[in-house]
Amino acid sequence: MQVRNLEQAIQELVSIDDITRWSVTQLNQSDVYYGHGTDNPIDETRALLSFVLQLTTAQLAAMGHCRMLNSEKQEFVELLKQRVEQHIPAAYLTHQAWFAGLPFYVDERVLVPRSPIAELIENGFQTWLVEAPHRVLDLCTGGGCIAIACAYAFPEAEVDALDISTEALEVAEFNIEQHGLTQRVTPIQSDLFDAVKAEKYDLIVTNPPYVDAEDMTDLPPEYHHEPELGLAAGEDGLILVDKMLMQASDLLNDGGLFVCEVGNSMPALAEKYPKTPFMWLEFANGGDGVFLLTKQQLIEHKQRETKAS
Repeated sequence: MQVRNLEQAIQELVSIDDITRWSVTQLNQSDVYYGHGTDNPIDETRALLSFVLQLTTAQLAAMGHCRMLNSEKQEFVELLKQRVEQHIPAAYLTHQAWFAGLPFYVDERVLVPRSPIAELIENGFQTWLVEAPHRVLDLCTGGGCIAIACAYAFPEAEVDALDISTEALEVAEFNIEQHGLTQRVTPIQSDLFDAVKAEKYDLIVTNPPYVDAEDMTDLPPEYHHEPELGLAAGEDGLILVDKMLMQASDLLNDGGLFVCEVGNSMPALAEKYPKTPFMWLEFANGGDGVFLLTKQQLIEHKQRETKAS
């Protein structure tokens, strides 16, 4: 699918509203997939325009009647062309994504943040946390979004941000510096919990790879711009979660919580461990596939699985 009438658009369209209308038409006629921060062509267009014009969404709306320079229209059209023809997510084109109301740098070394866990962080994990955590672990941190958002939510907490990918940790480190949190958020290269086995946390949060083999083959082209390491998780999507469930209790303080996203692998997980009392969380802003377990529930899970094996 190609963007049509590029030169005509640059020459004849005048205002921000003109460009917005034309862009939405182009997106409607394309086969792009929305799933990386927006879910419709208007918001997708505004994300690109905000980047080109250095305006907020509110400013775009207020200035919709204003003219655009030809150079600005040219820059926007080039971005839209890549979005439509190469299926590159908008966040990779602008190198900016939002999570829990905070801006983050992203590129193709990390997934574009989109987890409903953001809502939990913004609500301070109410009502499950009895008191604010002193130590937090973000496992499979990617670009560091969950770790950084937790540092904002809990100003007294120290946060460890773990990932197996050194490339992802480079992005996380940049974001930590951009948010001025180098004294409280620590990026650590680790294969799951290996680098922190002697540590204890009050809260462990993780959005690990959880896409099963069948879903990996069916992913829209946009997802193939993301690192496969951050998506694929074996035949049933649970290869990493299985290990986490056996190890997490060892790193939690008494009263500690483990919060994990498994997305579409939720039914497989519930079926695999019918005796484990996963608390599946609900979200006002949409999303599912996130569960919570206490330290005691993790200990009991480990005991059952160890005995069964």
